[in-house]
Amino acid sequence: MFTLRAAVVAALTLVLSATSIGAAGADGSRLDRIERPGQRQQMLHVYSAAMDRVIPLQVITPHDTSAPRPTLYLLNGAGGGEDVANWYNQTDIVQFFGDKNVNVVTPAAGKFSYYTDWLRDDPELGRNKWQTFLTEELPPIIDATLNTTGVNAIAGLSMSATAVLNLAIAAPDRYRAVGAYSGCASVDDPLGRTAVELVLARAGADPANMWGAPGDPAWRANDPYLNAERLRGKTIYLSSATGLPGAAEALPPGATPGKVIGMTDQILLGGAIEVAANQCTQRLAARLADLNIPAHTEFRPAGTHTWKYWEQDLHKSWPLFAEAIGTE
Repeated sequence: MFTLRAAVVAALTLVLSATSIGAAGADGSRLDRIERPGQRQQMLHVYSAAMDRVIPLQVITPHDTSAPRPTLYLLNGAGGGEDVANWYNQTDIVQFFGDKNVNVVTPAAGKFSYYTDWLRDDPELGRNKWQTFLTEELPPIIDATLNTTGVNAIAGLSMSATAVLNLAIAAPDRYRAVGAYSGCASVDDPLGRTAVELVLARAGADPANMWGAPGDPAWRANDPYLNAERLRGKTIYLSSATGLPGAAEALPPGATPGKVIGMTDQILLGGAIEVAANQCTQRLAARLADLNIPAHTEFRPAGTHTWKYWEQDLHKSWPLFAEAIGTE
């Protein structure tokens, strides 16, 4: 019994040691730990050297992990997945990817950060170096840990719809496809800058700490509309709606007063946000067309800024992503 136990302990020690060594980056980033290893739904905790903290990531793997497969990086909105407004709580993401041969990786952090590299630390949000983390530190660790093909796509909604376009521009060899659902690419014009400021105001964060004062070159450098040429060669999916009430805004008979109030807020506030997102997305689509860069566009005649439509976008964009990254 002692011999068997010692052998098991030695084997586990060897496996854990190999995992730690194999999942570390030259920059000092590393896999810190895995919750529920071997299961379809896992939580990876990865130390970011750039931010000097451990980042939690929700992961879905295929049922069959015997062969390498590509990865879809799927980002949350303004809350960064730290609240209930995230892909796992609001959509059918787990069921949808049940028969897909792909890893799905979603950071459960990054609220109000725009998933970008901030110029300075912020008193409210601390140090944000998300572009460095997502494009440089994280992918090698994911590739080593999840046995990937090294081929990726990236998608996001609202705040992160802006971010994924910037990430695809910043790291052109990292992603073959990009999906931006209800975002605003034109951050260096009055409408886009106001949208950014409103998002950061929810956290009490200072936009000057992110990209400097208005007119700072960092705003232009992080404007996907102005830098759209650098999206050439990628599979692109863009979507937005008019902001008018749609199917997701229909209340069932006998809805409680609380649901009525919540839906009123969704129609008024969510509608107004989607109107702005629609203007931004239409502009980006026109810009890409002027540049002769192909893009699939989904402009809904009705719909507000809410999860039911983003779930639909994920379903509709997946065949495009799958073809681009070589899976099904």
